[in-house]
Amino acid sequence: MTVALEAEALHHAYGITPTLRGVSLQVRTGSLLAIVGESGSGKTTLLRCFNGLVQPTAGAVRVDGVDVRGTPGDALRRRLGFVPQTGGLLPHWSVLRNAALVPRLIGHADPERAAAEALTLVGMPPAEFGARLPHELSGGQRQRVALARALAARQDIVLLDEPFGALDALSRAVVHEAFEHVRAELRFTAVLVTHDLAEAARLADEIAVMRSGVVEQIGTLATLQAAPATAYVEELLLRATAAARPLVGQ
Repeated sequence: MTVALEAEALHHAYGITPTLRGVSLQVRTGSLLAIVGESGSGKTTLLRCFNGLVQPTAGAVRVDGVDVRGTPGDALRRRLGFVPQTGGLLPHWSVLRNAALVPRLIGHADPERAAAEALTLVGMPPAEFGARLPHELSGGQRQRVALARALAARQDIVLLDEPFGALDALSRAVVHEAFEHVRAELRFTAVLVTHDLAEAARLADEIAVMRSGVVEQIGTLATLQAAPATAYVEELLLRATAAARPLVGQ
């Protein structure tokens, strides 16, 4: 199977504080990799290396096998869908205009049509929601619009930076379901940053556990459960099992 994204021996630091320490991983084409870890583990820094929002101090980042060093950041980000934690919708733009932003930036022949199709896919039909402003939506609806914006240009790779973390349990379940439906339909490659192992278990094909700038283990949930590589991975699994929402498959 081909590799859509690859990090090789990435290092990065903010000042004297290292955030990535020799991180290497691969994301198979069409799969979803969840990066799980506590605050400060380096997971968001790693995600942002893929779309050029962070330039690592050492190591290589490859997209579809091509080293992206030297690629202008704007050009790289137009190739990759991105859903930030807060959604990042422009408050004075309508839902349809927000969703059409990326298709318009890359010169799509009909950005409004592309946006309407993406909104329909995520369960936000434009006839009902297209003219609304972001403040007229619930938190879950805003995140679905952010997802539609990332998908409207039909990019093959989508990066998601804790996009469901601020939602209440009911809204999160609804958005999870919409996300699973869209992935089944489009089969894009995705990287999901989350602190929630139960969320990773539900959505991901593989899970990478990070701690203090290092990837401690990568594998399916079953692999992690059967043979945790470190004491931290074992502790993370035990805490998730004891939480109110049990892990998928247990």
